[in-house]
Parts: sequence; structure tokens; C-alpha cells
Amino acid sequence: MVERALLVSCSFARDDKDQAASLLEELRELVSTLGIGIVDSLQVHVRDSNKRYLMGKGKAHEIMELAADLKCDCIVFDNELSPAQQRAWEEESNITTIDRQEIILDIFNMRAQTKEARLQVELARMEYSLPRLARMWAHLGRQRGGAGGGKGAARGEGEQQIEVDRRIARKRIGKIKEELAHVRKVRETQRKERLRTPVPTAAIVGYTNAGKSSLLNALTGSEVYVEDQLFATLDPTTRKIELPDGQSLLLTDTVGFVRNLPHRLVEAFKATLEEAILADFLVHVLDGSAPDIYDHHRTTMEVLAELGADEKRILLAVNKVDLIEARERLHELQTHFGDAIFISATGGQGLDLLCNRMNEMLLNRVLSLELRIPQSRQDLVSLVHREGKVLSQDYEGNDVLMRTLIPVRHESRLREFVIPPEPTPAPKREEEVL
Repeated sequence: MVERALLVSCSFARDDKDQAASLLEELRELVSTLGIGIVDSLQVHVRDSNKRYLMGKGKAHEIMELAADLKCDCIVFDNELSPAQQRAWEEESNITTIDRQEIILDIFNMRAQTKEARLQVELARMEYSLPRLARMWAHLGRQRGGAGGGKGAARGEGEQQIEVDRRIARKRIGKIKEELAHVRKVRETQRKERLRTPVPTAAIVGYTNAGKSSLLNALTGSEVYVEDQLFATLDPTTRKIELPDGQSLLLTDTVGFVRNLPHRLVEAFKATLEEAILADFLVHVLDGSAPDIYDHHRTTMEVLAELGADEKRILLAVNKVDLIEARERLHELQTHFGDAIFISATGGQGLDLLCNRMNEMLLNRVLSLELRIPQSRQDLVSLVHREGKVLSQDYEGNDVLMRTLIPVRHESRLREFVIPPEPTPAPKREEEVL
């Protein structure tokens, strides 16, 4: 079990120094999420990249010696290591060496709950491990004897064990993809069933640990798992809320994004993030107390672009405003994110305004109508109950009086039963008032 880690971040340009420091701090959080103790962390400026070590040979050996002196059992790179670089570090230092991708994969593996999430994690892990099989098992150097003919026939060297294991790994990858395709079919069927009821949907997206699950809990009164850790939520959770005008909305919490998210994880988790792709609009939550809030915003938008969801209508919510102590900082964020709503999911600040803005996002979907429908037209009364939202219902003579929210597509069928609004009385002229 890995207990003592040395963290290493390489920057290749002077301008990258601050960002590398920020990413190194984020790596510290990622590693801590796995319960691994961090002995020390280093930020290394690399002038000339070395194909074997990622950095110069002298600096690499210096870090290996430091890791040995600190009795580390793991070196964790913030940078992506090629399989060859990973092997070189392990062979020469005799210390397990991993990179940011592997840390994220381990966290995803620990957090996955549903069958789909577990399959997605396994797929990403298998695709990551395939070119690294040589470091995974000691038995890979063994060889099988070749198939022979008669006595004395020449025998070939046979198939190396590593080739056998690669074939097994590729077969498993194919099997996982088949299982995922089946799970996605089931999800698609469930989604179609849900979409038969014309309830609009919104997805909460944002950087990991921005407070998305806390916001879902605050708006819906539910108890979705919340923890002050990166990637606390992997599986999408959907809850129904009622907006100020009485309209219902399905709100989904999605997996958080992170800088340098491995591309294979973006691909593997596309199904989990389909809620963001298919939603009527997105609620993009930012952690207002994070010093790297602008980087977090850019990262989320880049991942949304990879998913094809960046052109969705987006409602920006800057969370944790109760943790912003400096007035100047708050003013800076308000200036930069001009259209954002500033909220506190835990303190309740700004949540009413957020709900009103979500209401506005859906104004083009529904109409607020007062209807007088003859009781002989129960088909239309049933339609309103089935497809819309009935705010009030009463009876007058042989008519049903209804205040409703109804999808725009049904307006033509109900038009003749709409009660026209009462005319606004004309303002009295000045002489009449006198």
C-alpha cells in the first residue's frame, strides 16, 4: 500500500511557473483524496526536455535520491508520463512512479457507484494500462513454447506472455464496450420515458468541489452525498424542483471537471455527462472563494466544448460568496462575470434569484393560460393535466375553470377555450380626478 508520496511538477516555460504551482496544489488535493500521505512536493523548471526522464538526467537522479532519502514508496508526477518514461523512473529509482492520470483514475474507481460508472472507469483504466502492461506483472517476460510437429521438429520461440496479456486486455476492452452499449440503451429508454412527460431539464456543471451537490440539495431539499473532496460525485443524480411560477424542472448534478482531465476519461464519461448535452440549459457553478476561479471557468467551458454542450444556454452561478472576505475581490468577480448570480448554497444567499432566473430560461417553453373548458371536453381537461401543470381548478355551471402552465405546442388545441385577460382600465384624466 502506498503511504508516502513525493509530488513533482515540471514546467517548461517561465510563464508557466504560477500555473504549475496551482496545479501542484491541486495534485496535492487529488493525492490526499486517496488517503496517501504527502512527504514533500517539488516544482521543477525544465529547460530541455529529456525523452527518457521528461527532465534532465542529473535533475532526475537528484529527485530519485531525495525520494529514497525521504523513504518514499511513490513518486507522483503532475505531468503525463509516457509508458517508457514511467518504466525508466521505476527501474532506476526502484520506487513506484505514477502520473496525474493514474491518480484521477484511482479516485474515479473509488467513487464509482452505478454499474455504468464502474464500467466507464474500468474501460478508461484498461485503455490507460494497455501500453503499460510490461510494468504491471513480473511474469510478462515468460514465453510459451511453440506448437510442435513430430519428434525433432524445429520449435519456434512461441508467443510471449506480454502478447497474450495484451490480447486478453483488448478482448476485455471490447467486452466492456459491449456492456456499456447495453447500459446506454437502457438509459436511453429510461430517458425517452421521462421525456414523454414534458418536464424541462437542467444540468448542474462546473469544476470539481465547486458546490454542485450542495446546490442540488439546497434547491430540492434532498440529501445527495456532499464531501469537501475532489470528485465526491461521479454518478449523475436527478431531482425535481418547482419553480416560482409553479413549473416543474428536473435538475441533474453531474461529475465535476478538473484541469488536465485525461482525454480518455472525457470519452469514457460521455454517457454520464449526456445529461449536460441533452438538458434545456446548464447551471454552471463556480467556487467564488477559489483563487483559480478563472482557470476553473475556462476548463469547464473547454470540456463542455469537447462534449458538444458549449452552445447550450448557460446560467452562471458564483457559489460560496460567504467565504469571500475582501470586498475588492467580490467587486472584481462581479465585474468579470457580469451576468452571474452570486449565491451561497449552504447559507441560502441568492437562491431565490437563481430560481427566478431558471424560470426565465423556460419562458419560451410554456404559456400561462386561464381556460374555460366545457365538461363535455374531458379529453382536453385530461390533456392539460397530463401535459401541463394545473395551478388551480374550479367549476362553473357546465364548465371547468383552470389556471395552467401548458407547453407551447398545445396552444392551438386550447386557443378557443382561453379566457381573455380583463382589459386594464384606462387612467382617469386629471379633470376627472379633480
